Amino acid sequence: MREENDWRLQNQAKYLSGVELRWEKYVKFSEEWEHEHCQFCWAKFMDVDDPEVLREGYVDESGDRWICEECFEDFRDLFGWRVVRSK
Repeated sequence: MREENDWRLQNQAKYLSGVELRWEKYVKFSEEWEHEHCQFCWAKFMDVDDPEVLREGYVDESGDRWICEECFEDFRDLFGWRVVRSK
C-alpha cells in the first residue's frame, strides 16, 4: 500500500472507492476512441502489439475506468476494491 500523499492520488476516491473491478484485455471502443489511460499513473492501454502500452488491466463495471496492475496493487487496500470475475 502506498502513502496517502502519493503523487498519483488526485481525488479518485470520489468515484473509485469500494468499486468492483475485473481483470480484462483492453479492446478499443471505436476507431476514434482507441485507447484509455490508467486512472492513477496515466499508463496507456491499447489493443496493439507495442511494448510501450498495456493490453490488460483492471476495469470498473462501466468499462470506462482502467487501472494498471501496479497501481491496483499499490492502492487496493486504500480504496477497498473488490475483484470480480470477467464477463
